[in-house]
Amino acid sequence: MEDPIEYPIDGILDLHVFDPREVKDLVPEYLRTCREQGILRVRIIHGKGTGALRRTVHHILARLPEVIDYRLAGQDASSWGATIVRLAPPS
Repeated sequence: MEDPIEYPIDGILDLHVFDPREVKDLVPEYLRTCREQGILRVRIIHGKGTGALRRTVHHILARLPEVIDYRLAGQDASSWGATIVRLAPPS
């Protein structure tokens, strides 16, 4: 069994370095940790490709109560290859 990889909690989650099967658990856990650290704006990089990973990420985000809103990043932040998420502060 491999040791878990330490991933920086800095508000930028690049999904390219993870197995797509991990996304369902990874995204909520990363967002939870960001909130705990006071990071309330997160950029999730899913790439452009076919859009399957983007759709998966958006489906996950739509179901999380701590997500205030999310949108595709603007031209200055990877355009539609990334999603910007706004989180509610922890209560």
